[in-house]
Amino acid sequence: MLSFLLRRSSSFEQKPQFCFSLLASLAQVQSQSQSHHFSSSIQNRSCFTPGYSCLGKRSDGFCLSLIPSSKISPGVSCSDVDSVKCVRFCSSQSQADVDIVEPSTSDGLTVEGIIAQNWTVLGEDESDWRSHASAIAQSIHLTKRRLKWKQLLFKVKSLSEELDKQDLWDDPVRAGKISREHGFLTGKMNEVKAFEQELFEHIDMIKLSREENDAEMESEALKALLEMRRNMKEKELEALLSGEHDSCSCFIEVQAGAGGTESMDWASMVVQMYKKWAQRKGYEVTIVDEMPGEVAGIKRATIRVEGEYAFGYAKAEDGAHRLVRCSPFDSANRRHTSFSAVAVIPILGEGFSRFQIKESDLRIDRFRAGGPGGQHANTTESAVRITHIPTGITATCQNERSQHSNKASAMAVLQSRLDKLELARQAQLNAQHTQSLSENSFGNQIRSYILHPYRMVKDHRTNYEVSDADSVLEGDIDDFILSYLSASLDKDEDGL
Repeated sequence: MLSFLLRRSSSFEQKPQFCFSLLASLAQVQSQSQSHHFSSSIQNRSCFTPGYSCLGKRSDGFCLSLIPSSKISPGVSCSDVDSVKCVRFCSSQSQADVDIVEPSTSDGLTVEGIIAQNWTVLGEDESDWRSHASAIAQSIHLTKRRLKWKQLLFKVKSLSEELDKQDLWDDPVRAGKISREHGFLTGKMNEVKAFEQELFEHIDMIKLSREENDAEMESEALKALLEMRRNMKEKELEALLSGEHDSCSCFIEVQAGAGGTESMDWASMVVQMYKKWAQRKGYEVTIVDEMPGEVAGIKRATIRVEGEYAFGYAKAEDGAHRLVRCSPFDSANRRHTSFSAVAVIPILGEGFSRFQIKESDLRIDRFRAGGPGGQHANTTESAVRITHIPTGITATCQNERSQHSNKASAMAVLQSRLDKLELARQAQLNAQHTQSLSENSFGNQIRSYILHPYRMVKDHRTNYEVSDADSVLEGDIDDFILSYLSASLDKDEDGL
């Protein structure tokens, strides 16, 4: 956009103040993102309108000086030329100074101002810039609300004050955590601000092009608005995953509940559903532990799902899942109700763990792997069960041939379970890790899967339902996840 604007000689000759206002806004947003793209692009003199040039830099920052080329001679500086308009790119501008200025158009229109205009939002194929601008403004507003904007600004300010303390690095672990969190939150904040500023630049460009009857400039700005409108839909989705650990991989644990063999078969179906869902998302899935049922299905299973935002999505599945169907294990073909409990645990990784495990608190048992088949599997004590004595939490792995591999996997599961328990304790929650079946029964389900007498899957938290139960069991659960995440965040109207 900068190069396009600088080529418009009539723009600078007829409306110099307006054009330099646009350039100043662009310089500001580039400064916020700490990018040098602005300075490098305008140093490339080929982007300037014929007859104009850029002189260079000043001591207080980058200076864009548009003057007739005829006035430039070797050794001339900005201060040597009369009536020169300059836009400075000051890399030393503090974040606190940037936060004071709310992005707006050249005539003072803000995101809230656009929403207040109540411009009708039409389809993307309509060439109405007000429609696109209104849709983008609403997306930015929704994104801010999901990010809990006021809390985000306060948190960034608090972390900045912590980073300014001289004794911060006396504790490197704490300092590293604060630094990473500050960088993560600042990045999200600046990204939203950059989108705001880009919106206002496109609006200003459209207004300028219409005043000059420049159809080419208006068309280019309109296309940019449309592209931005599409991109903001992705940002709305990303804002759903703004939790502290949402970007982590995770363990998904499934345990059969009330219902005997029927529930064990249902637990096996739930595990397959999550494996297929994870594969659809491009995640890597590994079976960590699995205890088969006596007749069919499984008593419990733990799978590891590795990929970006795996926990952010899968956390919506935490709870009891209810199945209603005519049981294939009932000779009378009667209708049965079964339950499976699902627990989703983030894998925080080294340096992020909340619970420090002492070797003296562990009891490690080794035993022969159970389950069907295998000349090697049931003849050596390769399976490992690790018990954390103070909490009673256990982790088992028997799927690998090597005892060392099973121990490493079991330790990873145990660490994640203890981390989750510690996170719950710190948040003053009384819920314990889902190993008991006390809530894995009637009245506590988060979702029901009805296969008889009709077919429907319904989420009881959001009332979202679909009739294609087969596709859901094949892993098509994204709509349920997004519906829950949206409802849980959008209900907080005070976050903005």
